[in-house]
Amino acid sequence: MTSVDEPARPHGNGRLRDAARTRAEILDVATQEFARVGYAGARVDDIAARTSTTKRMIYYYFGGKEQLFTAVLERAYGVIREAEQRLDVEHLDPVAAIRRLAELTFDHHEQHPDFIRLVSIENIHEAEHIAASEKLGRIGSPALDVIRRILASGRESGLFTADVDAVDLHALISSFCFFRVANRHTFGALFGRDLVDPDRREHYRTILGDMVIAYLTAERSAD
Repeated sequence: MTSVDEPARPHGNGRLRDAARTRAEILDVATQEFARVGYAGARVDDIAARTSTTKRMIYYYFGGKEQLFTAVLERAYGVIREAEQRLDVEHLDPVAAIRRLAELTFDHHEQHPDFIRLVSIENIHEAEHIAASEKLGRIGSPALDVIRRILASGRESGLFTADVDAVDLHALISSFCFFRVANRHTFGALFGRDLVDPDRREHYRTILGDMVIAYLTAERSAD
């Protein structure tokens, strides 16, 4: 890791505000650049050139390209985790609650295509940055706790019959939402249909909820 002395900055609260703004600007540009050209293709020089700061400042705040990419991932995952934490479904019945949770994931993935690209890139690198990040290791998924409570309520009421745990259901919901954004171009080229066409948005949003609920509530034999 490159060692860089702290550049001269204003004192007091102004210094803290400037530091926060600078970090946020670097992360904004780095997110776009990593999503655009991947981890291997991104260059710190190019990121610095697109900000109002310098390469020296990027090294000071983040340490280098690898640490910067990790910070980008941490912030990207933090956005959806915060949305999950704000989700209030305790007043809903299990069917409505699970639909609302699925819609949250659908909306987030559609609104944050860079998140989809970053996750795809990190999978190419076999999640090495996520595995090395203490922050991401602790962040978990608030959605899993919500899903567990909804599943327990649905089974207790007799509505849910599926033998599925929270992680499996999270994967089921995420897979549809992720595919729709990540594969829109190849799917469109092959089948002539744009999966993120605004005119079909509610159609796909409804399909997701219906699919999850149908799976959870399907009649099953006793054996």
